[in-house]
Amino acid sequence: MSYDRALSVFSPDGRLLQVEYGNEAVKRGTTAVGIRGGDVCILACERKTLLKLQDNRATQKICHLDDHVSLAFAGLNADARVLVDKARVEAQSHRLTVEDPVTIEYISRHVAGIQQKYTQSGGVRPFGIATLICGFDPADSTPRLYMTEPAGIYSAWRANAIGKSSKTVREYLERHWTQDLSRDDAIKLAVQALLEVVQTGAKNIEVCVLAKNKRQETLKDEEVELVVKQIADEKEAEAQRKRDRQQAAQAQSTSGLSASSGTAQAGTSAEASTRGTGSD
Repeated sequence: MSYDRALSVFSPDGRLLQVEYGNEAVKRGTTAVGIRGGDVCILACERKTLLKLQDNRATQKICHLDDHVSLAFAGLNADARVLVDKARVEAQSHRLTVEDPVTIEYISRHVAGIQQKYTQSGGVRPFGIATLICGFDPADSTPRLYMTEPAGIYSAWRANAIGKSSKTVREYLERHWTQDLSRDDAIKLAVQALLEVVQTGAKNIEVCVLAKNKRQETLKDEEVELVVKQIADEKEAEAQRKRDRQQAAQAQSTSGLSASSGTAQAGTSAEASTRGTGSD
């Protein structure tokens, strides 16, 4: 039996192959990064290169769910559009019913619940996207960051990456993330992490900043370019310092060898002089 044809049938080793294929669709998507700072949340993602006559408004990878919460995704754009619409409707319905904005965990659980529902019904397929959802709870100033997966799992993170080469970016974040990052440091870390896998520089990087009681702010291309230039300058300065240290070590090694050679020559001359005196 072909277990990858039916969504609701487990394979003998307990796997749902269609869900795993959804994860593969995520891995083929462009990279997205989410970072919690001290008082901000940062979402950054790689944008695909646009055609000359294409309008970039239809290709945005960071979506606004409510005044205090945003979502970035990796995977199939059409699936993301449907899931984002459902999340927006739920956020507005919650406001009308409860008269309070949704919490970040609530909307993340709702998105994950929709994704999970599409893993156990016949005639449908899983959503081929993973999401990073970040923002601030109404009564709290602590930034929140959650990730949802095609299987319907959701989890809280300090920093994470999804999409193509997400493992490489996540390892970079694990090495460089620190507690209570400032706004500028968090933006810089997000761009640095993306530059590990994005080869085209600032023109294909989109950065979104969320702060408490403020609407989502998307950085302009010029601002992203300045951050990329700063990172490049720091890398060049570090490379120069490394070259200087190597040259200093090489010069020290050369002077040490010269001193040793001079001592050896002096010893040889003294020995020759002693022999000459003895022969006289």
